[in-house]
Amino acid sequence: MNVIRLAELRDVPLSVDEVLAAVADSGAGGIAMFVGAVRDEDHQRAVSGLGYSAHPQAVDRLRVVMEKVAAEYDVRAMAAVHRVGDLAVGDLAVVVAAACPHRAEAFAACRTLIDDLKAEVPIWKHQLFADGGDEWVGIG
Repeated sequence: MNVIRLAELRDVPLSVDEVLAAVADSGAGGIAMFVGAVRDEDHQRAVSGLGYSAHPQAVDRLRVVMEKVAAEYDVRAMAAVHRVGDLAVGDLAVVVAAACPHRAEAFAACRTLIDDLKAEVPIWKHQLFADGGDEWVGIG
């Protein structure tokens, strides 16, 4: 059974409903989801927007991360979608979900999935500040 139901990068708005539907499984008693959105401030500076760019092999790396999570937890289904391109404050940047037989496993698998995605998948954030400054996150 393939537990990785959705693993994509997209340059269009993300759908929480699509990710939730992707992990629907009759053997899952718990589904945990994380939704990351563009916030209006960072480091006590107003954010005006940001852009995400990714390495051409980022989806392959995302699948490797998801396979590791599936091997560590009793996962029935997983999904992860990350946005690329220009985003505005309030836009969804990432949606991940894990479905497991029990809630504790679902929470742990989802937490590991988002943490490892952020640490290991080559996606870079270019944050733009209202004061005209900018910052790259995830480089090096």
